Amino acid sequence: MRVLVIGGDGYCGWATALYLSNKGHDVAILDNLVRRLWDMELQSETLTPIAPIQTRLQRWKDLTGKDIELFIGDVNNYPFLEQSMLQFKPDAVVHFGEQRSAPFSMIDREHAVMTQSNNVLGNLNLLYVLRDHFPECHLIKLGTMGEYGTPNIDIEEGYITIKHNGREDTLPFPKSPGSFYHLSKVHDTHNIHFACKIWGLRATDLNQGIVYGVLTEETGMDELLINRLDYDGVFGTALNRFCIQAAVGHPLTVYGKGSQTRALLDIRDTVRCIEIACENPADAGEFRVFNQFTEMFSINELAMMVKKAGNTLGLDVEIKNLDNPRVEAEEHYFNAKNTKLIDLGLEPHLLSDSLLDSVLNTAIKYKHRVNKKQILPTVSWRRD
Repeated sequence: MRVLVIGGDGYCGWATALYLSNKGHDVAILDNLVRRLWDMELQSETLTPIAPIQTRLQRWKDLTGKDIELFIGDVNNYPFLEQSMLQFKPDAVVHFGEQRSAPFSMIDREHAVMTQSNNVLGNLNLLYVLRDHFPECHLIKLGTMGEYGTPNIDIEEGYITIKHNGREDTLPFPKSPGSFYHLSKVHDTHNIHFACKIWGLRATDLNQGIVYGVLTEETGMDELLINRLDYDGVFGTALNRFCIQAAVGHPLTVYGKGSQTRALLDIRDTVRCIEIACENPADAGEFRVFNQFTEMFSINELAMMVKKAGNTLGLDVEIKNLDNPRVEAEEHYFNAKNTKLIDLGLEPHLLSDSLLDSVLNTAIKYKHRVNKKQILPTVSWRRD
């Protein structure tokens, strides 16, 4: 299969591109490399050293003999996007090419506007290229579990059947996003759903939980292929932040009460889910939704797991609660369904089995690169 990975220089995209290439697919990466510029803007770096994209791809070719084509440019540049896709002729497009940080989108007006214009308009450009040139191509779009928010009912996979005033219908599950970033993903969902309905496109929306882990089989082949590990207050996840804090002797910073529950999955499961979606495409006119996660934990549970794992390595790990910079329900019901990918063959990796190898040992190995000024939150959801 010919698979175009948009955003292939990023965390999920890089691991996916190598994985699919290793599985024998013809893979191309399309990326504007802006994620690297945002690191410079925020004066932060991924914990792991990331080589230039051309160097990474050359190393991959040297090791495997497999060539991954590279298109450098922006999905918001329609002529570039159209020409690149006409040149590559994909059977499937995996779309990771969006600004993916909630705190980044909440910094100020400029960052909120940039997030929504980049994400929503870039996705809309892609839909038009598919309509005009590749109507049979399967769009695999990265959504987020954050689109749902924290409703007081079970979260179904994309749709919910409702009975009202004696009538029944199956409708998109209600959305209650918690940032301008998550709102952009909701807009994407509605636009893709609409495009499938009116143009007969085929699309799979993967509402992904929080991803953890650095190593896949492919990114572990050579240090030049290593993946990102973001820990700063803008792009870093809670689990990444806790592991880095444990490695350098900083208290684990739990926001608020720590009762917030989130869905998580291993990066190895992310790439497998993409493969499953590629191998089992949606039908023409179908917009299907998979909830892409394997486990659910509260922030307190994550902190305790890191503390326990750190103690086994001789680390003295403390936990400290901070005022929550976000506006969110800290105590809430959260029960999400995630059966569709498992029914299609996903065999999950569990955090309890992989925490040390997936994040904590990497944090210890590269702790000399930690910038402690980047550990604490710098963005608030509230008005000044």
